[in-house]
Amino acid sequence: MIGRRQVLQGLVTAAGLPFVGPAQAASPELKVVSRVIDVKGKSAKVFGIVGPTGKQGLELYYGDGFDFNVRNDIDVATLIHWHGLTPPVQMDGTPMLSGPTLAPGETRHFKFNNLNVGTHWMHSHVGLQSQKLLAAPLIVREKADSLVDEQEHVVLVHDFTFREPEEILVELQGGGGEHAKHGAMDHSKMDHSKMSAKTEGSGMLAMMMQADVKYDALLANDRTLDDPEIVRSEKAGRFRLRVINASAATNIWVDLGEIEGEIIAVDGHMVRPIKGKRFPLAVAQRADIRLSLPAGSGAWPVLFQSEGDTLRGGIILQSGEGAVAKISDQGEAGAALDLQLEAQLVPVGKQRDEPVSRVEMVMLTGGGADYSWGLNGKASMHDVLFNVRNGERIDVMFHNMTTMAHPMHLHGHYFKVVNINGQNIDGALRDTVLVPVNAAVTIRFDADNPGTWALHCHHLYHQNSGMMGAIAYTGAA
Repeated sequence: MIGRRQVLQGLVTAAGLPFVGPAQAASPELKVVSRVIDVKGKSAKVFGIVGPTGKQGLELYYGDGFDFNVRNDIDVATLIHWHGLTPPVQMDGTPMLSGPTLAPGETRHFKFNNLNVGTHWMHSHVGLQSQKLLAAPLIVREKADSLVDEQEHVVLVHDFTFREPEEILVELQGGGGEHAKHGAMDHSKMDHSKMSAKTEGSGMLAMMMQADVKYDALLANDRTLDDPEIVRSEKAGRFRLRVINASAATNIWVDLGEIEGEIIAVDGHMVRPIKGKRFPLAVAQRADIRLSLPAGSGAWPVLFQSEGDTLRGGIILQSGEGAVAKISDQGEAGAALDLQLEAQLVPVGKQRDEPVSRVEMVMLTGGGADYSWGLNGKASMHDVLFNVRNGERIDVMFHNMTTMAHPMHLHGHYFKVVNINGQNIDGALRDTVLVPVNAAVTIRFDADNPGTWALHCHHLYHQNSGMMGAIAYTGAA
């Protein structure tokens, strides 16, 4: 668990671990930068990741490979994790597990070939830097020309605070403060019997149990609803929205309003389309949503509603001369995310038919008055939870014993969701799955990428208060 001095420094280092080589002259550069954005009329200094085109993020094509010099142009050490890709462990961008941090002014070469087509993202895995927007989209397309005649648009959603995240975490760990919604509430002593599946989706439970931090804004591509991004229709109103929830601590609902769309991919993997107007998106998850605008001129908001809070963000899709109306950034408090959609998702691709070697149980624990979270009753940052052998197929059952939901992320692998609360499903392929209060969710992954890999809650303040462990390879099966 990160101590307060480490939290305030925001630095994590590792020594003696293998790392990617020095910069290569022929490779393009990816820069970690400081920048200033406007949030509700106030300037805010944040971070960012700028690609060779000068824009935030990267767009790559399958078969190109990942070959970049990563330069740290900010004044603190950092390291970037390629969330959704499955590189060799030395290139995963996780301090203490994959290699040392990147010092200010340092450039390091990252190169690997196994790119996964889909909607991904990249973010700092050092301290609380991603709360300050040290994140960007990472899109891998099949080819330059879209397979479908539609307009693609990427939306990076981020919760934003003017305060320093280290101060917020210290307040949470100290039992409360201006941004700690629960004050000194002891999460570990709440009455779980009152949080049944029937109440799990209620707005009241969301207000009570889901939101740790009070945010100033919910950004969509760095903008609020006071001055939203307006996306002009170019393909007869046909859109594919790639929505990335890069929030530090906020699960969201994607609300299409009067438009019906269909979700066609999650976490970069295609699923059989499911129609709807509202789709849940936990922290670190991605959703590809296909929709068509009504004929004629108009302006249609796509809103992102915070779980357990009234705060919302959004973009506007505009066709013809459609008038853009003013939209408040306050709505009805979003209900708690549940697993109703998760249980319906069916992957387009299939895992090969192999027996499961064994089942590992990982209990999600903690949440006391000291804001200490953990796995299997222990708070840590990189302790090994269990070992695997190369070639095994492993089931991991997450059982949430706490009073908050946890988006669980496994580095270096994709997994299949195979069971929800005792019900077997032919679930989606993912890298992040939400485990709500009292829920049990089982995932299945193939041990095919040797190394020691992080397994953690992607809620940034839970992760940095102990809900992070690792799995370690020990040899051939």
